[in-house]
Amino acid sequence: MRALVCVLSCIFPALATAEFTAASALTDVTPKQLPVLVNGGMTSRSIDVVKRPIHARSLAFSDGSETLVIVVVDSCMMPRELLDKAKEMASEKGGIPREHILISATHTHTAPSCMGALGTDADPVYSLFLTKKLVEAILAPLEKMQPARLGWGEIDAGDFTALRRWVIHPDHMQEDPFGNRTVRANMHAATNYDHVTGKSGPEDPMLTMISVESVEGEPIGLLANFSMHYFGDKDISPDYFGLFSDGLKEKIAPDSDTFVAMMSHGCSGDIWRHDYEKSNDRAGNKTTIEDYSEGMIDLAMKAYGAISYKRPGTIAMAETRMTLDYRVPDQQRLEWAQRIVAEMGDRLPKTKPEIYAREQIILHEKQRTEIVVQALRLGEDIAIATTPNETYAISGLKIKNASPAPHTMVIELANGGDGYIPPPEQHLLGGYNTWAARSAGLEVQAEPKIVGAAISLLENVTGKRRTDRRPAHGPAAKHILSLNPKAYWRLDEFSGPRAIDASRFGNDAIYEPQVLFYLPGPASGQFSEGGLNRSAHFAGDRLSARIPELTGNDYTVSLWFWSGSANASLDEPEWIFSRGHDFAGSGLFDQIGIVVTEDRKRTLVYNGPGFEASPLEADSIERWKWNHLAFIRHGDSTYLYLNGKRIGGFVIDLDGSFPATFFFAGDGARGNRFEGRLDEIVVFDRALDDENIAEIYRKSPAEKE
Repeated sequence: MRALVCVLSCIFPALATAEFTAASALTDVTPKQLPVLVNGGMTSRSIDVVKRPIHARSLAFSDGSETLVIVVVDSCMMPRELLDKAKEMASEKGGIPREHILISATHTHTAPSCMGALGTDADPVYSLFLTKKLVEAILAPLEKMQPARLGWGEIDAGDFTALRRWVIHPDHMQEDPFGNRTVRANMHAATNYDHVTGKSGPEDPMLTMISVESVEGEPIGLLANFSMHYFGDKDISPDYFGLFSDGLKEKIAPDSDTFVAMMSHGCSGDIWRHDYEKSNDRAGNKTTIEDYSEGMIDLAMKAYGAISYKRPGTIAMAETRMTLDYRVPDQQRLEWAQRIVAEMGDRLPKTKPEIYAREQIILHEKQRTEIVVQALRLGEDIAIATTPNETYAISGLKIKNASPAPHTMVIELANGGDGYIPPPEQHLLGGYNTWAARSAGLEVQAEPKIVGAAISLLENVTGKRRTDRRPAHGPAAKHILSLNPKAYWRLDEFSGPRAIDASRFGNDAIYEPQVLFYLPGPASGQFSEGGLNRSAHFAGDRLSARIPELTGNDYTVSLWFWSGSANASLDEPEWIFSRGHDFAGSGLFDQIGIVVTEDRKRTLVYNGPGFEASPLEADSIERWKWNHLAFIRHGDSTYLYLNGKRIGGFVIDLDGSFPATFFFAGDGARGNRFEGRLDEIVVFDRALDDENIAEIYRKSPAEKE
């Protein structure tokens, strides 16, 4: 790993005393020669109509000692080699160091191809044209720098973005292009509600902006960032990114020849605009690209009007280049790919197996690649980090959470187009984003390596240590802690394998591999102060814990659950909680699950030593809604509670004592796993009474979500 750092401005910021200056520029990169190849789809296509011009939009900053340039290009993705060439040429002409230049793609799917991906090759004529235009875009703002001030704006734009990758129930797993039944999560899988169990990750709803104005208050430029993959347009078009940029310019400075607004791509690898939780008919969404863009502009203007400005002191920028391996095919897959490609001859691939067969050969030939990660600081408060990938929203949230700067923007598909980097646990669920290709081919550990590099670079440019911005305990969490539990797992981690115990006993639990993180949890205002409460989604594996201090049979478990399975998949119980030995048969110890009765009612079921599992009489449990479960054992007696009310109890003769091992989202028999989210799991070493349970529920009702 090689780090290139602007040392003087990072370590000795006081030495940079010259005034802060900035400028923006607009460069037309619309192809002159048509038709042109356009990537972003599975198979090759060319377009000979320009619906709207496409551009490279630039912002330059200088503190008198250091200068840096940000360029946002209307492109689906751009290869590092092309961008490095443009940076080198600009450096030779303008004197700005290559590592002080950030170039990112908006990810419009209706722009000329300058990078081969899946069934589409790079357009050779346009690639040469774009390289020259990028040099022009880098240098253009440097010719008109003026004294400037900076401001930060942000607003929640959650209605304009949503998760597009959903977890598929094991009953409905799909085949991958290699003929294997591996697809346990996929994009747009929620078009069939009965086949899915929930979203595979969180969204990042924040629309953020860095605004630049002159010392006299005249607008100079604006860099926005948002996590939404693309809208979808036809012919050559900048998609909503261009409409937003042009529309915002008309709102802020319609008569200006120098002001440029731009929308950069936030972490959107698993994001799209349609919220499947509201409707599984994505074709039924009649919103036009113009309406969508105008709504985004209106939100942006609300945030823009609240921005305050100040003269930043110093700026800094750092870059890391690292070599990562591709997930290359084994010998069996390589031979499969070679047979298919040989049968294709000279023609381009037309089917998914043909596309991915060709990709296996390309990855086998390449083996590994160099990637670029950057971070920069503007003054004391504002920072930007980059990834060269289609990065999941959770990865961007990890970087923002840890950033030492008060305000951080994460720009993806910057300085390269190195494909999807799902977090490691997402690889286990398969799906399009994980199928090995140039568009998704980096090693399984690429995501933690790239996220870690971005956070380290932010520490570098700010001169400060990383932070943890996850919300503090809210009143409901504080109440639970006041009851002195033996273990309390908030399940608000970004990754496994450890679930941290919030109690004073330090009884951390262990996530098994197929668990997804940082999903919305119940009762945010009550459990998490000043932020969204988070939970874990269990997609085939469990949370397990051993509590040595819990030696007797008296105990209480309190937790929140969100059932993901459709009724048709609940004819057998899914075990939410179990206490017993691992690899032990079911029914030997306490088990609580969810099941659908003969009259299609979703309810809880108890299974215990010498006791035949039996559904309990309770209100029907609604799918995809948070519910509170409490289980109490007091000697031979057991009691169950749903949403604060006792719904059943049993008396069972015990022969000996229970082990100290607990399982959640499964049991010791390793079968009938719970599919859905769990949160706020608490274990007490005593039997709480009815009032205790009712109070725990009252402090954190899900309807306050």
